[in-house]
Amino acid sequence: MSGLRAAGFPERAVRARARAGTAEVFPEAGTYGAELYGAQAPGGPGTPEAAGAPDAPDALDALRIAPPVFMPRRLEKLIELGREPSYEDVDLHTAVGGFAAELPLYLSAFGSTRAGSGDLGVAAGRQAARLGIPMVIGENMVPVHGYRRGDGAARSALLARVAAYAETVADGVGGVVVQQSTEDADSEVWNLLYSDPGTRPLRDSGRLGFELKVGQGAKPGLGGMTVVGAAEAERLAGQFAVRDLLGDPGRRLRCATPGTFTEEIVRQQLRFMRNNFPLARTWVKFHPGRDIAHAAATAWAAGADAVTVDGAEGGTGWAPRVFLEQVGLPLGETLRRIGRPDGDLLATGRIWEGGRAVRALALGATAVGLGRAALLAVDEDRQAGLVRLVEALALETRLLVSALGKYRAADLGPEDLWSPDLPVPAPPLPVGGLS
Repeated sequence: MSGLRAAGFPERAVRARARAGTAEVFPEAGTYGAELYGAQAPGGPGTPEAAGAPDAPDALDALRIAPPVFMPRRLEKLIELGREPSYEDVDLHTAVGGFAAELPLYLSAFGSTRAGSGDLGVAAGRQAARLGIPMVIGENMVPVHGYRRGDGAARSALLARVAAYAETVADGVGGVVVQQSTEDADSEVWNLLYSDPGTRPLRDSGRLGFELKVGQGAKPGLGGMTVVGAAEAERLAGQFAVRDLLGDPGRRLRCATPGTFTEEIVRQQLRFMRNNFPLARTWVKFHPGRDIAHAAATAWAAGADAVTVDGAEGGTGWAPRVFLEQVGLPLGETLRRIGRPDGDLLATGRIWEGGRAVRALALGATAVGLGRAALLAVDEDRQAGLVRLVEALALETRLLVSALGKYRAADLGPEDLWSPDLPVPAPPLPVGGLS
């Protein structure tokens, strides 16, 4: 039946699976480390949106930023300054998860994956430090690359990133936050960092934090996945599940466990973090699950300094296509479900310019994270690519906040956004009442 055709059905995809089997579940193995994933907009498999166009709009992008006509806060600012205010008067300094920051921004977690040429995380950390924003270091750094202090031997990948940031950041701003997954906990990552003399200046100045990783935007419910060569697969087989599923004899799929979490386990973990690492900030990262509002409230009530949420747009080094295209809530819906947050809410998922950042801030985020965009910017220019990207984002943010008649990012709110799905408020009565 070689001439069989299936009209209206994804025939090519089915035939590819019939030829390659499990290899078709994932992006092409040869692209690992050279491409970034997770930017697909909602739409389902086979749709143009799910085909990977990073610019495809989603519900957050569809919201319009809607300035009012009357701006009482602008009048207040005019009186305070004794002149007409401008966008340059918008103050973007804020506290991000317990750290002072120059902008409502942070560098999202880069884990053990070394996308591009070399470890872009070191250059990204150095530039984030120049900007005075916190940096998050992702999972599995120690299980994969080891932990070596800088005394006489080359620093490990984790400590190289920490050092690049710590040696560049100005006093009083920023901070380094290190994630811990199940495998990281087995390697005692937090204990190693907290007791390391090299990290003591960050710790003692209140600029070291630990993030409990519960989930990730691009692959909710899964642990980290990485493509490794045969030799590395053999070395890591005792710590991770390593499987031959990619259809390439030179490459293996390394899978971390997602961890098991309940309300009580999250409470206990946060209690453990506060008791054992009292000088470190405590963050929790959740994937965009349907119960995200309850999860975030649980973490804040248990004392978390920040809750990080990835939308389904959140990037990743590697994930099955079905997760990239079909699983998890978009960032806009994630923020809508959380509503007015009970603490610092940090949001990431296809953030790269001021409009999307302002929308997320108006929906309740304290700060937004740069992940994929930061990697691309650093890959473009190791010395200043991220700095320039953030300068552009900050300018757009100041212009937009000023246009809304406000002068702090914290003053943004849902009233600053419009959607055709939202009811139009009734107009006020004319001045002087009804005629």
